[in-house]
Amino acid sequence: MADTIKPNPSEATTHDAQLAAENMASGEEKLQKVDFDADYAAAQQFSVSEIDRTPEGAAAAETATAPKFEVPKAEDKTTEAQSTGNPDDYLELAKEVGGSRNEGVSNVSDDLVKQAIEKGRPKK
Repeated sequence: MADTIKPNPSEATTHDAQLAAENMASGEEKLQKVDFDADYAAAQQFSVSEIDRTPEGAAAAETATAPKFEVPKAEDKTTEAQSTGNPDDYLELAKEVGGSRNEGVSNVSDDLVKQAIEKGRPKK
């Protein structure tokens, strides 16, 4: 499937490209034909070298890409929490995870808030 390039001089990015496009549009230069399918097939031939198509090349590629260190296989591990039904166990867990029962409680009084507001106002 060959496509013909149709140049547009107004879309050229450089002066040379604009001149080439004008020459192609006027017929002074031959229009290029591009066969995308043939180009793709040729690119596929270059994607693998001749040596890699031989058994020796395949073995060399395998050794070149082999991991340098032994990688252990992943194992699935499942853990299941044992339910005790004892509320004290939950309190211990809560202390370990989030601190104590009164964490988050602060000693902010109304007087302290008033002082902060007064200090935040600009002086007159």
